[in-house]
Amino acid sequence: MVTTERKSNYRILTINPGSTTTKIGVYENGRLLFRKVVSHERSWIGQFDRVSEQLAGRKDAILEAIDNEGVRLDRLHAIAARGGLLRPLKSGTYHVDDKMISDVMAAVGGEHASNLGPLLAQEIACPFRIPSFIVDPVVVDEMTDLAKVTGWKNVQRKSVFHALNQKAAARFVAYELGVPYENVNMVVAHLGGGITIGAHQRGRVIDVNDGLNGEGPFSPERSGSLPAKAVLDSVFAGDHTKEELVDSIIKKGGFVDHFGTHEAKLIEEKAMKGDKEAELVWHALSYQIAKWIGAQAAVLNGRVDAIILTGGLAHSRSLCNQIRKQVNWISQVYVRPGEDELQALAEGALRVLNNEEEALSYEAMTNK
Repeated sequence: MVTTERKSNYRILTINPGSTTTKIGVYENGRLLFRKVVSHERSWIGQFDRVSEQLAGRKDAILEAIDNEGVRLDRLHAIAARGGLLRPLKSGTYHVDDKMISDVMAAVGGEHASNLGPLLAQEIACPFRIPSFIVDPVVVDEMTDLAKVTGWKNVQRKSVFHALNQKAAARFVAYELGVPYENVNMVVAHLGGGITIGAHQRGRVIDVNDGLNGEGPFSPERSGSLPAKAVLDSVFAGDHTKEELVDSIIKKGGFVDHFGTHEAKLIEEKAMKGDKEAELVWHALSYQIAKWIGAQAAVLNGRVDAIILTGGLAHSRSLCNQIRKQVNWISQVYVRPGEDELQALAEGALRVLNNEEEALSYEAMTNK
């Protein structure tokens, strides 16, 4: 993560809710003081019909973890949380406001654990009268009109991607290159349980696959793009409910469907030991990722200053090496394994607190 020397001494709590965990961190002027992963039993999660109903329990678990570390909430200057499935937004840091809370409670973009981010931030921040923010939520939409057109008049491609980590990785590499993120073109591939690959043109992601809803490469958990007729045949065969079919695209596709597990390391080990099916699927994964990187390079007219591989799967040298072999003719490949979304949240809040950028209004943006 890019950190610059600042005279301020702001302390920020960051919150990143996942399906069965809540990651929290406390940063002072961009430097980590404390980090913890708070786990939630699947049986506890399963008792709720709506994600928002988990708010009280998640909040209590966070406060207990913070108290156990001796961190004083009254010494915080802000809280920054992962944004959820809100309405489409431009990139940036947003104040949590009443309209945002109303939209996540109504699940306007669907049910997802990240919807808890704004709720938790506001709940914890309010008693201390400090600002609460979200930063680069998954619904950041900078796609061009051209990129959204499909062969069905009433269906548009949507921008749903790992905006927080993609932007953070892009800013870091731009910093390493000695140029502002807003002055370069990059293709950034977030490789995790879901995979999204974006064309970053001078600070804007002008095209990206919808990794949540079945577009792009397959991944450990997701089916990726499928032949449309085959999907329709499955639907009209009547063997599965709509919910089961959605699960097969979002949660039970990819490695899960091929091997019954989402553990990429296990598939890689099988492939390295000569298991023919694992070897084929493992190489198909890198093949599809490379193909989508090439497509986004075409979106940028071949003017690509860097290709970045990030996310959990970027820890795999064999995967990254296979991808590099197919795409390094386009541009230099940089590997930023893992995802440090907590620090990206802290940096987004810091930029606002230090008047380096202005916090945006969700209500104003969505009422246009």
